Amino acid sequence: MSVPPDDLIELVDAALSADYTRVRRIGSKLAKLLNTDNEEAARRLRTLIRQRGVPLRASGYAESLPVDSKSRLPLVEEQAWPTTPAFLDRSGKAVISGFLEDVRNVDLLTAKGIATRLGILLAGPPGTGKTLLAGHIAAQLGRPLYIVRLDSVISSLLGDTAKNVRSVFDFVPARDGVLFLDEIDAVAKLRDDQHELGELKRVVNTVIQGLDSLDDRAIVVAATNHPQLLDPAIWRRFPYKIELGLPDAAVREDLWRHFLMEDDAGSPLPPLLARISSGLSGADIQNIALSARRNAVFEGLPLDAGSVAWAAVETAAGRLSLSERGGLSSERKRSLSISMVRERGLSGADAARLLGVTRQAVSAWLKEDGHGEG
Repeated sequence: MSVPPDDLIELVDAALSADYTRVRRIGSKLAKLLNTDNEEAARRLRTLIRQRGVPLRASGYAESLPVDSKSRLPLVEEQAWPTTPAFLDRSGKAVISGFLEDVRNVDLLTAKGIATRLGILLAGPPGTGKTLLAGHIAAQLGRPLYIVRLDSVISSLLGDTAKNVRSVFDFVPARDGVLFLDEIDAVAKLRDDQHELGELKRVVNTVIQGLDSLDDRAIVVAATNHPQLLDPAIWRRFPYKIELGLPDAAVREDLWRHFLMEDDAGSPLPPLLARISSGLSGADIQNIALSARRNAVFEGLPLDAGSVAWAAVETAAGRLSLSERGGLSSERKRSLSISMVRERGLSGADAARLLGVTRQAVSAWLKEDGHGEG
């Protein structure tokens, strides 16, 4: 691999200046170049980059972050890039792909007079991967991810909240990072809300002014669990939007295959689990799958698909559950088989496969239930 001289010079300059943000940005660029010739070396370099500057801090360097004037708590914190993959449906993938392409070609678009704000709004219930996706956007661009800490920004002294918001927007452009405004509805609610104080409405105006103050190259990712609470002016300042709902069947299958089967392409279980886990979030599936794998390790036994299915059906019914150790009792297997066939549309053979019982056992349970297999 041939290292571009300008990158080498900038890397040395950044290191001697203890500028961790520049070190990581240039390191990410070099890792991509290195990946073509030496994947192992590229992986090691990316691992070093994810250490968030610990060696620099140990040598006395501390990045200057904006803080609340009263509590002295930081208003933003830098978060490492995620190692867990993000799973999106086709529509979400298209939006992210378009957004990243525009970011990478902002100079060209600006020269043609068609550049737009580099802001993307992620809306959806908890557990759908909004924070994870923000991290992947930063990782794809090789830029640091700065997350706004609302517990610090929203001061008990309302006048200081607007001041804190201004400090955040003054900080990010100089760092060439990705600003993540999680739970943006907390500081950007509808200004015609009769229940809000006038000072909080001024905070919304400050957020809008802060977004408007950023140049065309500033990248802002915002997330909300309650999109209906956002002021319309906030919506207009994010040209890219993704509605992150609960995963569809295809995405659920990918989630089960990755977290439960460790990407085993030949396993027949993920499609079956995808069919019975409608209503689960990505976080639900990850938690159930990892708990089942932990149980298998601790018990020294093969993965118990029946316990996974039980936890999935229980969680989908609103009764949060994780995979249990020790396997399912006969009564639970009977109850689960009936539920999977009657309510989730599985065949008797598929229910038997998940539960690890015979097809005849499932058929007998269904007959006892009074309806036969149907």
